[in-house]
Amino acid sequence: MTQPAERSRRLAMAGIAMASFLGCIDFTIVNTAIPHIQADLGLGIEQVQWVITAFVMALSSCTIAVGLWADRHGMRRAMRVSMVVFGLASLGAGLSTGLTALVGWRLLQGMATAGLYTASAGLVASMFPDNRRGKALGLLFSVNGLGLALGPVVGGLLVELLDWRWIFLLNVPLIGASLALCAGRLAADSRPPVAGRFDWPAAALLLAALPCWLGVVIHGADWGWASRHTLGLLAAALGLSGALVVVERRTAAPLLRIALFMQPRFLVAAGATAALAFFYCAAFFLMPLYLGELRLLDSASTGWLLLPTTASMALASPWAGRWCDRVGCGPVMLAGFTALLASALMQSAFTASTSWLWVVTAFACMGVGWGSVLGPSITAALSALPRDLSGMALGMATTLHNLGGAVGLALATALYTGVSARAGTTPPDGAFVAGYQAVMLLLAAVCLAAIAMLALSERHRWSRRPA
Repeated sequence: MTQPAERSRRLAMAGIAMASFLGCIDFTIVNTAIPHIQADLGLGIEQVQWVITAFVMALSSCTIAVGLWADRHGMRRAMRVSMVVFGLASLGAGLSTGLTALVGWRLLQGMATAGLYTASAGLVASMFPDNRRGKALGLLFSVNGLGLALGPVVGGLLVELLDWRWIFLLNVPLIGASLALCAGRLAADSRPPVAGRFDWPAAALLLAALPCWLGVVIHGADWGWASRHTLGLLAAALGLSGALVVVERRTAAPLLRIALFMQPRFLVAAGATAALAFFYCAAFFLMPLYLGELRLLDSASTGWLLLPTTASMALASPWAGRWCDRVGCGPVMLAGFTALLASALMQSAFTASTSWLWVVTAFACMGVGWGSVLGPSITAALSALPRDLSGMALGMATTLHNLGGAVGLALATALYTGVSARAGTTPPDGAFVAGYQAVMLLLAAVCLAAIAMLALSERHRWSRRPA
């Protein structure tokens, strides 16, 4: 490839990575600003939580539909539309003067982020040859991971230095720069678009069903699992899901291809990415609480001590991509979950007097594991299916990733709260330590399950090879 063409591809890669980074950082940046939004708009905590919940619901509900739309209309068009909508939604959120408008713009922002996640990975996968694809996707996902991890720290700095609105408004010039980097440099899709009509009825049912399921998972513990709100939402989720199954069985080109989960390689990849999100959403919720509540550190110190996680994640992701190209994704993911298991076991021993070397090592192990699973799991999902289904593969894998994270956060919160309440206050830090230990042991069990799944998959793969 000529030097100008290679330079153009690198600039396009930078633009794609910047847009994907913005989508990822907006997943977590709002958490730090919630108290300021609540005070400025005069809201209760149960109201302001919808600023986060709306984004997660829209992101999780739209990923599959956006992936299929990208298969039909091209990844390049999907990326451009998603970038423009994300910029407009960010501007609207930053200028909102009430809860209804802010939640509405966050819904639109979540829908656009679903496109950024799907199209960015699809474009990068198509831009590079097979022997460089793993490395390129590893670099993209290292940037994404940094966005997820740095969100709370960056949000806190912006709120303190400027105002909560700038966590949204700053996206506008940055997404403009991303558009400029990509302009004229995104290659046209080399494969023909998927034929057939878009399955609008299934898309509508999916957009209604997933938020109901997420609402049960996220708010069931707060409302009470036997409350009329939880049971009513559960009944709606079951009814809508049943209608979705009926519609998909009668459709020639269904939105959801359940048969994909009969492909063992895709099933393993989807399970791995869901298990990863379960782990990091739960762990990254509790780690700042450990540093702030138990070790009594301020926000700046907490941010610095979380850097071993983000830095090692950024370093591990390109390495994981290169090793995927050499030895396959399975062994790399096995190593990643082994590192996550080590982190969970080390964190299960945390107390108020744990040495800082032990704490930093545990956090770094989490980052290594995170970076070693995130990119390879998506690469494995892409390679498990034909290229003309790459949008579908990304959509389904990303949706399961987000659902895994939502379930992990909800279960970890419920487990931590329940165990802490039963532990009492003797010694003073006993309740926190007991709850933290219970969650970390749960995460260790998730890692063991993932390791067993991957080990069986690798054993099956090698046993089928000719002698």
